[in-house]
Amino acid sequence: MEAIRRGLVWLLVFMILQRGEAQLSENFYSNTCPNLESIVKQEVSTKFSQTFVTIPATLRLFFHDCFVEGCDASVMISSPNGDAEKDAQDNLSLAGDGFDTVIKAKQAVERQCPGIVSCADILALAARDVVVLAGGPSWEVELGRRDGLVSKASNVAGNLPEPDFNRVQLNTMFARHNLTQLDMIALSGAHTVGFSHCNRFANRLYSFSSSSPVDPTLDPNYAQELMQACPRNVDPSIAINMDPETPQTFDNVYYQNLVAGKGLFTSDEVLFTDPASEPTVNDFATNPGNFNGAFITAMRKLGRVGVKTGKNGEIRIDCTAFNS
Repeated sequence: MEAIRRGLVWLLVFMILQRGEAQLSENFYSNTCPNLESIVKQEVSTKFSQTFVTIPATLRLFFHDCFVEGCDASVMISSPNGDAEKDAQDNLSLAGDGFDTVIKAKQAVERQCPGIVSCADILALAARDVVVLAGGPSWEVELGRRDGLVSKASNVAGNLPEPDFNRVQLNTMFARHNLTQLDMIALSGAHTVGFSHCNRFANRLYSFSSSSPVDPTLDPNYAQELMQACPRNVDPSIAINMDPETPQTFDNVYYQNLVAGKGLFTSDEVLFTDPASEPTVNDFATNPGNFNGAFITAMRKLGRVGVKTGKNGEIRIDCTAFNS
């Protein structure tokens, strides 16, 4: 009898630990806000019609949110003291268009379904919608997240991948969130859209090593192009496309670029130069369907990271401020 009781206790503990994933569902708002997805999609499309930056900015915002405190829209919070997540050094480069996309979508949702849908869910939907708008795959988004009650700049450092990470460092960070190497390589494919600033990769051009100032894994012609766009002491606001071939299309060309020595970050190119990840890069480079399938799986898994459900968290009325 004691063994049965212990077993039931452990089962209950396991269910509590798993409740975040278990309580997410694709039809979470089917009764309370049935038009949710069409409302968000319309707002995302409108924002996209104003600027392409909507695409990479919104997708990157989702990544940065989920990797710190989980997918709970804590990255959206504005603090008068400048000490919220968005104020951390690693988040200062997040483009304002991503925040604006979610804010506008939330306002539209509030007009039809007041106080029902979390900012976290709207961000998850918007991340899917921008991928589709850029020509990428679609998927069903699991919903039911609540918005987090903690947003601290001090929680960001050490929780986001750095541009000089190697494969082991990337795997270690992604594994914290139950994401595999395959997931990591697929999610890295988000770099097929968007841009970065010169200071994030300048060391690969001018100070890589004592024997070679230019990273030898860079294609020489690509390195020259980067040097022309990013001379020494360049304006730090200058932005460079992460995919030099099809920067406004969500496709598998990112992986073809890695094979050709045109990965912008060390953390990109290492996926091809490391023998343990090279086969996956080659596969994604030649089989767009395999990449799309792996990306969908990884995005759904990413969307479950650290979610707050049930009585945890809140449904923010304004995505930039806690209700209280």
